Amino acid sequence: MAMNITMTGATGLIGRKLAKALRERGDGVTVLSRSPEKAGATLGVEAVRWDPEADPAPTEALVHRDAVVHLAGEPVAQRWSDDAKRRIRESRETGTRNLVAGLREAATLAPRTLVASSAVGYYGKHGDERVPESTAAGSDFLADVCVAWERESSAAAELGLRVVQIRTGVVLDKNGGALEKMLPPFKLGVGGPVAGGDQYLPWIHVDDLVSLYLKALDDPSWSGPYNGAAPEPVTNAAFSKALGRALHRPAFAPVPAFAIKLLYGEMSEIVTEGQRAVPERALAGGFTYQHADLDEALRDTLR
Repeated sequence: MAMNITMTGATGLIGRKLAKALRERGDGVTVLSRSPEKAGATLGVEAVRWDPEADPAPTEALVHRDAVVHLAGEPVAQRWSDDAKRRIRESRETGTRNLVAGLREAATLAPRTLVASSAVGYYGKHGDERVPESTAAGSDFLADVCVAWERESSAAAELGLRVVQIRTGVVLDKNGGALEKMLPPFKLGVGGPVAGGDQYLPWIHVDDLVSLYLKALDDPSWSGPYNGAAPEPVTNAAFSKALGRALHRPAFAPVPAFAIKLLYGEMSEIVTEGQRAVPERALAGGFTYQHADLDEALRDTLR
């Protein structure tokens, strides 16, 4: 049965593909955007203006909808100045709070499901320890942001909504995200492991992540946090070798931690530290991965 879905962050890497998948299966899609004319034209859907940090989400885009997918947030992959850190946190904390405020105003006509983005950064640093969803939150900047982010989305449960949070890892898509930034040096044959390469990288093919969101929307038994990562995270060194194989290029030029820190500052911890996040709840909840093997996933991504 077709659903009517409202989305935020629909023009981003994941949002574009998810909006397309929803439309292809017959669902109605409305997007909330600061630039509704541009978003509507880009995605071919109804778009409604919303500044997530200024106002509650507009009720006219929420009533008579079945679910909301909340993806909006300031990009994390930038140098973390004080102002950038403020934007990263406020876009998630205040933006999600204002979304829930709109849901509250919609009252009995509000959607019954909220699927909200989060990140594996929730867990902080864990070395080579396997990290399922039951793991406690970390205490660094990104962990604090994720805790605040999830606290605000969880507030929708008080309104009677089923709330699912997808703690996303590194998304494999050649046209965006971390992989797009990694490709140039690897294509030149000067790619390799970063900061020793022992840190774990919780990767996921973008199509599997989209399918994970669809499962979260469709399955009424899903609730709470789910790791948006493939079943077997790999070390940065193993990922580098796999990417080199996929590109038929060598992948042995190490990138020292100090160089990454010089380039990115505090944000470098995303690259130099990692989480061995495993999708325990998604697998237990019946989710099937189409791209569980890293070599196959990279080949498919880079076609």
